[in-house]
Amino acid sequence: MTRMVEFTLDGRQVSANEGELLVHAAARHGTFIPTLCHDDKLDPYGGCRMCVVDVEGAPRPMPACATRVDDGMVVSTNGSITDFQRTLTEMLLAEHLNASPGGRPNELLDLANELGAKAPLVLPDAKREEYDDRNQLMGYDPDACILCARCVRYTQEVMQCSALSLEGRGGHSRVVPTWGLSWLDTECELCGGCLSVCPTGAIYEKFEEGTKQPEHTLEQVRTTCTFCGVGCQIDLNLDPQTKHIVKVTSKDEYLPNEGNLCVKGRFAFNFVHHPDRLTRPLVRGVDGELRPTTWEHAIETAATGLKNVIAEHGPQSVGFLSSARLTNEENYLIQKLARTGVGTNSVHSCEST
Repeated sequence: MTRMVEFTLDGRQVSANEGELLVHAAARHGTFIPTLCHDDKLDPYGGCRMCVVDVEGAPRPMPACATRVDDGMVVSTNGSITDFQRTLTEMLLAEHLNASPGGRPNELLDLANELGAKAPLVLPDAKREEYDDRNQLMGYDPDACILCARCVRYTQEVMQCSALSLEGRGGHSRVVPTWGLSWLDTECELCGGCLSVCPTGAIYEKFEEGTKQPEHTLEQVRTTCTFCGVGCQIDLNLDPQTKHIVKVTSKDEYLPNEGNLCVKGRFAFNFVHHPDRLTRPLVRGVDGELRPTTWEHAIETAATGLKNVIAEHGPQSVGFLSSARLTNEENYLIQKLARTGVGTNSVHSCEST
């Protein structure tokens, strides 16, 4: 079992698991330490230094996202450290020319508002070369990027590929697909995971249709992705006025996917509002033509037809086709209907072929 240790946090005696990251231990005890480069999915990095704290006996402020708790440690998260965080925020704002190109949340601006930080000036060479990619799903604006490398590390540590890398030096550095190619020409699967971990919205959805609302104003409806049988949990983000889906997101606490999605789960939702999609059931009349009807009439017609076939030819004349896009629970109900309701074992799924 993990050994518990005692340490001092802003004058309070608290406990934590030995070796736990300081930023996590502080959060459990109600102390918020701001971070920009840190993400729970990724290994400790300590790049942005926004999470620095005073540790008694340390020669300099220590990054809480890369410092592990030790027995007897004395930690201070306020005082002069707040001034240090404000200065770091102002330095980042001096190169942060575009607040949020795709309307996504911007953690840097939120932190600046909380600390009362404003850019004292805009560096004359802050403008970075734009990156135009021919893929239709994701865009990247270097002037919104703070080079925290969360997206780069996500591709390497979570997706186990080298889709993104850092290019250039100093103020002209930017994140690009490996070798400066298009996202379509690298190992990238266009899952949008790099987009989901970006703290400033520098990587964003290109095709937000039907809304100009920022992400934090969208309504979220939790549901299960139906593109395969894994059962990933997703949030449908709806425009509050039109109620149209404008993007799909997921949260780290969702199981089984832990906030990760594939390209279909994140980007393939426009079919929901396609004009060719059926919105009412159709029943074929005596003339052979399909006509819109009510759900009650459609279900009654289907049930009557099944009963007539079973009565004339027996239950084994009826077969059920299921889909891997349904949840496990829905597939279970289909086979139960077939075996116990109709009396046939003829149940097939497209996943078996």
